[in-house]
Amino acid sequence: MEHEIDRFLRYLATERGLSDNYQLSVHQSLEHFRAWAEGQGVVAVKEVDLSFLSQFLAARKQSGVSSGTLRLNLISLRVFFRFLQRRGLVPEDPADGLDAARPERRLPRTLSESQMQALIEGIDVSKPLGLRDRAMVELFYGSGLRLAELVKAPVHCVDLDTRTIRVTGKGGKTRVVPFGVQAREALDAYLLRERPSLAKPRSGDALFLSIRGRALTPVRVWQMLRERAVVAGLDPDLIHPHLLRHSFATHLLAHGADLRVIQELLGHADIATTQIYTHVDSTRLKQVHRQFHPRGT
Repeated sequence: MEHEIDRFLRYLATERGLSDNYQLSVHQSLEHFRAWAEGQGVVAVKEVDLSFLSQFLAARKQSGVSSGTLRLNLISLRVFFRFLQRRGLVPEDPADGLDAARPERRLPRTLSESQMQALIEGIDVSKPLGLRDRAMVELFYGSGLRLAELVKAPVHCVDLDTRTIRVTGKGGKTRVVPFGVQAREALDAYLLRERPSLAKPRSGDALFLSIRGRALTPVRVWQMLRERAVVAGLDPDLIHPHLLRHSFATHLLAHGADLRVIQELLGHADIATTQIYTHVDSTRLKQVHRQFHPRGT
């Protein structure tokens, strides 16, 4: 099964050109399935049937995974076995009958403003890679970028004078996103004092470089955030790149930003996607109502 999973992941990367994030998500889902299947004594894809897949998903649900994670597992299995069936590696697609019902929509988890401050200020810029990591977290939180947008951003797309960054998001759409003074200062320090020492002849134009002078991978950024979370006294299991994007949107809304503006900043095609952040604003709405409505008090 491991061989077929590797072949499928190569297909996603080379023939489909799908994002690193998507490949990572599918890889994790299929690895969970492979490990569980081996524990049941099943090591070949030809031994898998619909009942076996249903048992796996039921076991995942009983283990307490979220409905969103369960859906990702299900989708990964469907595309994986569809690929195998089309390549003649299995006689029929055992995942064809899996139920793909839409799960309940969950509210995004966010960091509080004090937690965000602790995460940022916990990065010691006097230590190796401190300037890079501080600039990265400041830019993440200050602009609401997606992880893929951040790791693929080239140096020339950053304008420190106007405090903006031009990125290409989902669907190949380009947008210009502003960031604040603190992010500007962190980026300026990194670009002047640390990136030159990280750059190698073949580093290219990537904004954020690894210790080996290569563009950072999504996995390495995730690891960096977990390491920095430990220093800040936060639970590393709850910290991930998209959490900073959620926090960016949530804190903007809490301080009075218009939902349409947040939609533009995040690069959401549909305002309905952005509206999930309005749940955090109920306290502020009640305060405004009490203050301005004639019968609010």
